[in-house]
Amino acid sequence: MSRSVPAPPLWLAHALRTQRGPVPWSAVVRGALGGGPLLAAAVLAGRPTLGVAAAIGAMLAGINDRPGSRRASVGRIGGPALAGAAGLAVGTYAGDHTPAVLLTLLLTGLGLVAGGISALGPVGSSVGTQVLVGAAVGAGMPLPEPGWQRALAFLTGAGWLLLLRLALPTPGSFAGDFRFDGEREAVAGVYEAVAALLDAAGSEEATARRAALTAALDHAQDALAGPRLRRYASSAAERRLHAQYAAALPLAEAATALAWAGEPVPARAGEGPRRLAAVVRDGTRTGRLPAPSRTAPALRALDDALLHAAAVFDRAEGGDLHTRRRSRAALTGTVLGVRGREYGMRVALCFGAGVAIAQALHHARWYGEHEHWYWLPATAVFLVKPDLGPLASRVLCRAAGTVLGALLFAGLAAVLPRPEGLVALVAVSGALIPVATRHFAAQTTVVTVLVLALVMAGGEPEVSAVRIGETLLACVVVLVVGHLPVPGQRGDGIRARLAEAGVAAHAYLAHVLDGTGDRAARWALRREAYRTLAEARTAIALASAELPPLARHTDGTDEIAALLEQFVDTVTACAVHLDDTGRIDPRHTERLAGLRDELARRRDRVGLRLPEPLGGARGETGAGARPAPRPSFATVPRRVSRGSAHPDRDGAVR
Repeated sequence: MSRSVPAPPLWLAHALRTQRGPVPWSAVVRGALGGGPLLAAAVLAGRPTLGVAAAIGAMLAGINDRPGSRRASVGRIGGPALAGAAGLAVGTYAGDHTPAVLLTLLLTGLGLVAGGISALGPVGSSVGTQVLVGAAVGAGMPLPEPGWQRALAFLTGAGWLLLLRLALPTPGSFAGDFRFDGEREAVAGVYEAVAALLDAAGSEEATARRAALTAALDHAQDALAGPRLRRYASSAAERRLHAQYAAALPLAEAATALAWAGEPVPARAGEGPRRLAAVVRDGTRTGRLPAPSRTAPALRALDDALLHAAAVFDRAEGGDLHTRRRSRAALTGTVLGVRGREYGMRVALCFGAGVAIAQALHHARWYGEHEHWYWLPATAVFLVKPDLGPLASRVLCRAAGTVLGALLFAGLAAVLPRPEGLVALVAVSGALIPVATRHFAAQTTVVTVLVLALVMAGGEPEVSAVRIGETLLACVVVLVVGHLPVPGQRGDGIRARLAEAGVAAHAYLAHVLDGTGDRAARWALRREAYRTLAEARTAIALASAELPPLARHTDGTDEIAALLEQFVDTVTACAVHLDDTGRIDPRHTERLAGLRDELARRRDRVGLRLPEPLGGARGETGAGARPAPRPSFATVPRRVSRGSAHPDRDGAVR
């Protein structure tokens, strides 16, 4: 009788998990053409230390060179690069003119600010990381150039990789205007996710497919809404993509309503969205689309959405992206709020402790004769980033990756010619970064080899053993600080995210009950509700994989997030039914009331505050009723039907 193997703890399982997917060959080529050629040019010009700064900028830009549109890459790469250059300049001048104690306090304060900015999202996190890494390198890597030259070289390296991202074509980019290959792929992914959700309707996979649809919509929104010189799309190709994205929103709404019903739909229902995905990718004509049956409100909504999409694809007149618009006050509130304070304090303590210990060891000559002490605080910055995984997983992967990378570099440094061998090693490591980002340990290994090659090219001796010791010391620092008590309640950041999701869900419900018929506003609110929920679920998943002393503080939050998702799904089904009949079905009323009551029971267990209609006491009139006046579902006024287009007699639509 065989015994089942016990499942590993979540923190260990996360450390062993690896992302999968095709090799991003275009990113590999950009990585190979990034830091290596810049270092080679600087060596030939007799300024290798400037080449080191440029290659570091290209390396960090390569880490941020993720899949997406060219326009989105401007903010994703350019914003952190500007912050890194500023940090490099500040660190250089502070390190040259500030005593050790004052320097430690200054960099600790910078860590507090950078940590708060990191709460704004992925780009904010990259900005916070690069400004601190730049400050550590500027203060702890003495180079002959002044701070402004180092910063300019850093920007040159990052700008060079960004230029490669904007100029070089990618596989499949010539199906249409190559400038929008990332946007095309993102919009096509939305239609494929709609088809996958329709295929999974009535099965256990429906929930996961709905989450995948949310991720596809978020990715497409971000890809299309990158920075621009003009307010509106300026080319026909871009306007077409905007229109195709907007046409996917009613399809996503209908598919969500069908999945909520829990009943299988005919297989041909998913064929239309798949054909539309092919049209987006290939730039071909729409042609005839298979029409689903019209036996239920959600199926009629799906049919109408397909007809609408076919017309929009032919006209390509543009469409609203329904992107989230956050005011400056909202952004400031996030930085200064619970999430910003909690993360900022952790970053400040870890970075400040890393700087203090590194300087103490440096002045005690533990490093020997060389003066480079940047490694320990820079390592602490990466270790304290929660978006790279749970704390224990990050520490384990960082330690393993650094040991492997340092040993690998020590062996290569013993046989490679200098400086040409080091330049080649930098180019090869840059090419491997896009593949290595799938696992933190692999990324750490490649980055360790790359950085050690850079600093040796800049004149530092081979110090692999020292770097291993500093990394392990940084791991200890972050583990200790990560488990220290902080002001307030543990897990406040998670609860703040759930509260934001509750507010977004309530706003979406209130709009549906208003009966205004403004679908554009409804889709924008629906997108915000699902996006905030997805962000909360991601944060909860990472927190639950921490070591038990930390993970227990978020117990029960995942169940509340799941209830909120079911609530938003029900509101979506309710909206589709309202469009078709003008009334709310009793099944929707009962389901919303039950979810509201369940949320009210669970919220107190985790100390969560939700909007009153979602978290109020049982027995209130009208589940999810909006304030002053509070309509019940039964009193929503009948609205005129929008009219339904009918398929051709042969079962296809044009």
